[in-house]
Amino acid sequence: MGEYKNTKLDDVFTAMSDGTRRAILARLAQSDARVTELANDFPISLNSTSKHIRILERAGLVTRAVQGREHVLTLNAGPMAEAMEWMEYYRQFWEHSLAALEDFVIKKRKQDQRRSKKQ
Repeated sequence: MGEYKNTKLDDVFTAMSDGTRRAILARLAQSDARVTELANDFPISLNSTSKHIRILERAGLVTRAVQGREHVLTLNAGPMAEAMEWMEYYRQFWEHSLAALEDFVIKKRKQDQRRSKKQ
């Protein structure tokens, strides 16, 4: 399943690992926003908000357009697709493994029931 070291995927998971950054993504999913608008939405400083935004930009999850003195941010959900593919691979693995375990347990119970009836 892909490369051992995938910097792009690492950046996406790192960016999404923080609650503030996930909240920024959720806010941008509603509409584009200026950096100062985002900073007002959170109980952290403009400087801290900017640091979170840079991490999101590095992961490619946010793009910035400079319009005069304003910096307008837009959500780019595209990089999440690779993360979803990675998670889907492991979801299928666990789904298959748990189904096999369920089959085993059901067969074992039936065998045990047959043995107890014979005794």
